[in-house]
Amino acid sequence: MESEKSTNNGKHSSAESRSPKQLTPQQIVRELDKYIIGQHEAKKSVAIALRNRYRRQQVQGPLKDEIMPNNIIMIGHTGVGKTEIARRLAKLAGAPFIKVEASKFTEVGYVGRDVESMIRDLTDLAVNMVRQEKSAEVRDKARQLAEERILDILLPPVKKQLSASELAKKLDDIENEEFEPETARESELNDKSREKMRERLRQGKLDDRTIEIEVASDMQGIMQILGPFGPVEDLGGALQDLMSGIPKKRKKRRVTIAEAKTIFEQEEIQKLIDMDAVAKEAIHRVEESGIVFIDEIDKIASADGARSGPDVSREGVQRDLLPIVEGSTVMTKYGMVKTDHILFIASGAFHVSKPSDLIPELQGRFPIRVELKSLTEDDFVKILTQPENALIKQYAALLKTEGVELEFTDDGIREIAATAAQVNESVENIGARRLHTIMTSLLEDLMFEVPENCANKKVVIDKAFVENRLSKIAKDRDLSRYIL
Repeated sequence: MESEKSTNNGKHSSAESRSPKQLTPQQIVRELDKYIIGQHEAKKSVAIALRNRYRRQQVQGPLKDEIMPNNIIMIGHTGVGKTEIARRLAKLAGAPFIKVEASKFTEVGYVGRDVESMIRDLTDLAVNMVRQEKSAEVRDKARQLAEERILDILLPPVKKQLSASELAKKLDDIENEEFEPETARESELNDKSREKMRERLRQGKLDDRTIEIEVASDMQGIMQILGPFGPVEDLGGALQDLMSGIPKKRKKRRVTIAEAKTIFEQEEIQKLIDMDAVAKEAIHRVEESGIVFIDEIDKIASADGARSGPDVSREGVQRDLLPIVEGSTVMTKYGMVKTDHILFIASGAFHVSKPSDLIPELQGRFPIRVELKSLTEDDFVKILTQPENALIKQYAALLKTEGVELEFTDDGIREIAATAAQVNESVENIGARRLHTIMTSLLEDLMFEVPENCANKKVVIDKAFVENRLSKIAKDRDLSRYIL
């Protein structure tokens, strides 16, 4: 569900680390089931679409370029899982993925973001993804080079041998912080001293020592003054890229050796990475496996064919969006990107408008339509208990850090689900997001009192506890509107 977003403590299932070719559609659905309750038809459609990306790449000959992705449009109330399905799908695919809101785009001639910016943003994301992978590959080498640079500062290249007593004294002085870098520069230590110093450096014995290093000046602050101003929103990034070729001004800083390790390691990583190769690989990934999730597409559909008023640019946004979805070439700062085989997944609640209010050409580019069902009381019970990042598991983990054991009984969970379903029906249906407001109101006093009054206690959340906290609010429609 959209309400079930969590980093899961940075841990991912084994399936999330596999490549798409190792996941069958049924395996993809099983992985989505770990985080999203119900909506089997939507999961099935996106699983097939993801597997088809791999199938197409295995096709030989010119037919490969003729196979177009089957774009999907998901229809359903807010909070039923549309965004979460796309987000989890991207993790499974390990593909460049970006989520955008259709309502923030304007047609050409209006102040705002143009639709091509979604492809530029997707390419930026892909470049960062590839750069991180390449950084991991060269990190060990960069760490060694950073170590050598620190040793060069502490122990410059030697010109003559020192006696054993002189060598021992120099090492003791550094160990006891009784030295200045300038003194070290004047020192003439032999290879044996360098190895001893390397050993101490790796053991962390010198991490608190202070040395003087040179670092590149940061130009980011200068570029921030440009900011996003409509059509020139990318001017800051373009100028920054242009100036990246100019040698950066260096300035001296006094830092600890521990900080110097990190600074030097990052600088060496940048030197070892071939950014031209990174950009080429990133563009390839975007073109072959990129996924764009366009949320709130119903906001650019004009109900009943209305074509006037303050939202006159809606149809223009659709027409600008059409060539991107159909397949065109977008200029990015890393090169030209073709959008022919990017998978587009759109979603919208369509409360006021309906999919048929979109222009026919755009409707035709989203051949697969999936309607997500509204959530029932039973669905809420499953959402609270089954997913790996279920809300009650999150709250229990939070309070456990304060020494409080939080236990939810079956009837307590059922009452929470019933309250959420009742409020959704009587006020506004916001799907699983209602559970967040319910849980916040339910545990507000407990979260406030911990740890002063509830430390080392066990708190049981049963039906009576839930009724005591929520029954009055749930029954009063006006209160529900403002509190839940």
